[in-house]
Formats: sequence, structure tokens, C-alpha cells
Amino acid sequence: MGYQNVIPWNLRGLACLYLIRQVEDLAGMQAANLQNLPENYAMRFWIYHTMTWPQISFVAEDHKGRIVGYVLAKVEEPEDDNEVPHGHVNSISVIRSYRRLGLAKKLMLLSQEAMHSVYHASYVTLHVRKSNQAAIGLYRDSLGFKVAKVEKKYYADGEDAFSMRLSLK
Repeated sequence: MGYQNVIPWNLRGLACLYLIRQVEDLAGMQAANLQNLPENYAMRFWIYHTMTWPQISFVAEDHKGRIVGYVLAKVEEPEDDNEVPHGHVNSISVIRSYRRLGLAKKLMLLSQEAMHSVYHASYVTLHVRKSNQAAIGLYRDSLGFKVAKVEKKYYADGEDAFSMRLSLK
């Protein structure tokens, strides 16, 4: 595919997908996160991820150049010879008015493809709130993730998380 700044995918003129291009993208990603999710991160978290793994995080922007969605990911390197590298999705969010258009799925697919092709990740993991049925449906039904385990009281408010996994091979 040859990762360039502009990803050749346009959703009926509503949004285009890009690799993260500049620091302004990080501010837009953080704003989308603050608007949509209860788990929020300091700017240094966003900067660290995009500097360390620049090829696997993506943004969606509308026709006015506003960030309307993102996926932020990382790669876990093996700690010993018996392990393989794997990707992990730290956060994904799409602004409410752009949901149900396929943006989240496309962002996930781009990140997964890059994890595999750039970092040779053999699988990808993520955490999702047990109560987030829309996200669980996307991950399980549309993308093929399976629940690997339940992590009790994973979130700061005490809610359990599903730890989900998808093979990239």
C-alpha cells in the first residue's frame, strides 16, 4: 500500500483518512477523546505514541479539516524469544454525528494493516467496556475480534473490560 499522508479513501465527501501529519492533529484527537470517552490522556501520551509508532495511528477529518475520528495504537515488542510482536489499540473514537458511516471500521482496518505490514505484528488487542455494546459489535461482528478474558474493575470507575484479540495472520 505504501503509506502516504493521504489515504485514498473518502466517505462520500464527508471525511478523509490520514496518517497523523502534524501536532495540530494531536489536539484534534484529544478533543475528540474528551468529547466522547470517559478515559482521557495527557498530551504527552498522544505525542509519545505518535512519535514511537507513527505508521499505525490515523485520523479522519471532515471537509473543513476538523478531526472527526481517530485510532491511536502501539506495538508491544516481545519480552522473550517465545513471544511475537503484537499491536494494541489504545483508543478509538468518532464524533457522534459521524458514527454509523464506517469510519471506525476503516480506521481500525488501516491501523491493523499497518501493524502487520510495518511491525510484523501477529495479532492485535484492545480493551472495551462491557457496557459498550456498539463498540463490542464493531470489534466482534465487523472486525472478528474475540473476547480473550474479562478484566475486573479495569476502568477508573470500576467497570469491567473485555480484553479482546484478533489474529493478523
